[in-house]
Amino acid sequence: MEDALKKHIIKHLQDETYVPVKFEQLAGDLGIGQEDLPAFREAFDQLCAVGHVVIGTKNRIDLQPLPSQVIGVFRANARGFGFVCPSEPNAHGDLFIPPDQVKDAMSGDRVVARVQNKRRGGGETRPCGTIVDILERCHDRFVGTLTRHHTDWLVQPDEGGFFEPIHVSDVEAKNARDKDKVVVEILTYPTARQRASGVIIEVLGKSGKYDTEILATIRRYHFAETFDQDCLDQAHQTAKDFKGDLESHREDITDKLVITIDPPTAKDFDDAISLEWTDQGHQILGVHIADVSHFIPPESPLDLEARTRGNSIYLPGKTLPMLPEILSNGVCSLQPDEKRYAKSAYITYDQDAKIIHRRFANSLIRSSHRLTYDHADDLIQGRKADLPAPAIKQLKAMDALSRAIEKRRHSQGMLHLDLQETELIFDDAGEVSDTQPVNNCYTHTMIEMFMVEANDAVATLLDRKGIPILRRIHPDPDPVRLSKLSTLLKNLGFNVPKHPNRFDIQALLGQVQGTERSLGVNLGVLRSLAKAEYSPAPLGHYALASTCYSHFTSPIRRYADLLLHRALQFFLDNRVAQAKEYSSSLDLTQIGRQISLTEQNAENAERELHSLLVLHLLQKHIGDEFKGVITGLTGFGIFVQLNRFGAEGLIKLQDLGSDKWKFDARMQCIVGQGSGQVLHLGRAIDVRIASVNLTGRHLDLVPSKSVAETPKKKSKPQKKRPGKRKRR
Repeated sequence: MEDALKKHIIKHLQDETYVPVKFEQLAGDLGIGQEDLPAFREAFDQLCAVGHVVIGTKNRIDLQPLPSQVIGVFRANARGFGFVCPSEPNAHGDLFIPPDQVKDAMSGDRVVARVQNKRRGGGETRPCGTIVDILERCHDRFVGTLTRHHTDWLVQPDEGGFFEPIHVSDVEAKNARDKDKVVVEILTYPTARQRASGVIIEVLGKSGKYDTEILATIRRYHFAETFDQDCLDQAHQTAKDFKGDLESHREDITDKLVITIDPPTAKDFDDAISLEWTDQGHQILGVHIADVSHFIPPESPLDLEARTRGNSIYLPGKTLPMLPEILSNGVCSLQPDEKRYAKSAYITYDQDAKIIHRRFANSLIRSSHRLTYDHADDLIQGRKADLPAPAIKQLKAMDALSRAIEKRRHSQGMLHLDLQETELIFDDAGEVSDTQPVNNCYTHTMIEMFMVEANDAVATLLDRKGIPILRRIHPDPDPVRLSKLSTLLKNLGFNVPKHPNRFDIQALLGQVQGTERSLGVNLGVLRSLAKAEYSPAPLGHYALASTCYSHFTSPIRRYADLLLHRALQFFLDNRVAQAKEYSSSLDLTQIGRQISLTEQNAENAERELHSLLVLHLLQKHIGDEFKGVITGLTGFGIFVQLNRFGAEGLIKLQDLGSDKWKFDARMQCIVGQGSGQVLHLGRAIDVRIASVNLTGRHLDLVPSKSVAETPKKKSKPQKKRPGKRKRR
């Protein structure tokens, strides 16, 4: 608990609005109760002992001042500024670098930054820095768009940390043309007087084309497209050796009614489900997961490659698998009417969907039916009847069980965020032609509930046996973030406590469901939560209200699940001592960091590519009007998400109307100083597309009509109070 409290203290003191206070007020501001005060005092004393926190004049608490210089890794932002992540941790965290102080540093470079203090109002200062030296360059290759500028050829790098054009020559040698997407290798880095220069080493194709942008994303993130020969040899031999025979330690359940439910494009089926009834009327849910650990021995070429990749990568229209397709789409995949090896979790429920028994086994299964989410939903709702009656009966019973499980988990505090998502529609030529909302029929939730139950069950078992495992953790929210969320929600008209608990958040999400304020509130809640990650630390999963949670159900596409399967196998073999020894021999902390990073890279790549393809589509809609919702507020403008496309664009403050607009960071709103108009997260707004900047990867919007005009001067000006106008 002390580690969590130390993080809370540091984050609170890092906040821009923090003013030094005494210990008692600090504890009160962080919502520390009397029962937690001793632990809070101990955490505070430890921070003082290591010099992260100091007690200044009048016993007021503040962070230890930064040194005059910071050495670390520079991370650039697309808007020009960046941060230096210190090599030696300090209480201030990353050092902000303003756009005009970045010099010629690029994202990933190891740099030296001189620390300065920038006034932020009220006598307070905010540390920022100037990059004064580059110790080590991170990359020498970049992906960008080739353009002709008079007689020169320039490559404008894609978003990723190097934003100034690179001069290239000898373009004809690679048959490159204007507006081609290319890979350029740096020959000389930029100086104050001269551009960087480089040479084109690969032409990817015409910028904006789907195939080109896929390749560009793969090159930019350095994703592996192929497997080396050792991995391929191992995969082919493994597939060749598999006969589907019943092994002595496996249960034969090939005669049971087992089904898979996946997206229509899925090929790697790593989970299947079944449902049976006991003589007492209890239900036994079977969650059957591809037994990948049977095929991938520890420290083998495929195991090491899977650990490096961390996960499969799902880009729009293309998959980069963690394992070769002869395994991921072949002998590991739970294909219909094929004998496959699985690890099965059997969970027995009473009439209220409470768990009364868990059992685990190795199994040999044969999937009876392969369904899509839509098809399964049609069968459950009675819109179709093209499956045998027993299968339809089982599906309807699964639907009822899932709803009961969801109700039970909701009563325990599970949170479910409702965020609008869109998917791309491709035409016959393979190009993006439109977008549509993601289909979220209840069968998606049904499978999610069953997988969560299985993940929870395996993690709980191994935890009770004392076997170290790589968990999926989701730490409790930071009290400071919860306090900011409370302020935001009060501005939106909701009555919530200063530090809302998960049940307060639950009630709020239910209150706004289906309303125009739903997206804004859900985004606010999302931003107040920590990010889930992989770690051996026993921190639990906040959003799922689970004290012990891990990933078990997707070993074809996630390395964390493969590790958990191996730990479960030790238990099934009655070798708990060996399991503890094996798990302890792994650096689970480092593996957790590695695969958390690969997961984040995959998510970033998918999101960025999706956004870029939508931006290309929106070039055809410049000048058109759309409905949107405010999703972000800054000192320079507001971000609006278009309802139809899911794309997010910026409205600059000066484009809101002839008023003086000011961002209130504490109240999380933008206020028109003359009109009193208040803009807050989640407000609906009609916008027009002003421009699309593909190079900068951003969308410029303007309101369809002025949000508010400054009132004309009168002898007795009419007073308007912020927040009292009718919300749309």
